[in-house]
Amino acid sequence: MTISNMTDAALPRGRLRGERQGDRPKIVPDRRRYKRVVVSLDGRIMTEDKREFPCEVFNMSPGGMALRASASPQPGERIVAYLDNLGRLEGTVARTFEGGFAVELRASTQKRERIANLLTWYTNRDYLDGEERQHERFEPRIAAQKLILPNSDVHDCRVLDVSLSGASVATRVKPPLGTVVVLGRLRGSVVRYHEQGFAIQFAELQDPDSLAWTFG
Repeated sequence: MTISNMTDAALPRGRLRGERQGDRPKIVPDRRRYKRVVVSLDGRIMTEDKREFPCEVFNMSPGGMALRASASPQPGERIVAYLDNLGRLEGTVARTFEGGFAVELRASTQKRERIANLLTWYTNRDYLDGEERQHERFEPRIAAQKLILPNSDVHDCRVLDVSLSGASVATRVKPPLGTVVVLGRLRGSVVRYHEQGFAIQFAELQDPDSLAWTFG
């Protein structure tokens, strides 16, 4: 069962699951369509006046999130967030609390599915094993792909394995770590080298249908 299909479990007033009183800012309970999950996602937010602030999302569902930030937007204000593994999100401030605020997300069905995939992993991460097994990797049927560099150079590469969050490619080019590249139709950044090439972390968490369309 994925996160998006689960109804909200009632949380004790003022507390998040598995935490002691006072560990987290209190959030007024509301009627939520989705189950909320304790997370730790770094990113940045931009308020309506175009100012940017670093933030940490500590509680999230496909329909909303609670975050810490030094910004002080008011309820009803529109914000834009850029989060690791999820990319750009838009929403409206639903309420504020000391040190942060809660946001009701405005997202497409596809984006909500990506959020649900990430939250499903957070819920089950203690059961995963192996090095960097954030998401199950598989060998693609369509391994031959095009790799586009920031200067628009296009190189042939072979995808060794791929997951919802990234891919490993065999290629002779070696862009600097952090370089933004496009693999097939997916944008990501170079995060690690290996003997045959390098690993890419996608800018956004992908859904299985997108991967199947690109890699078979």
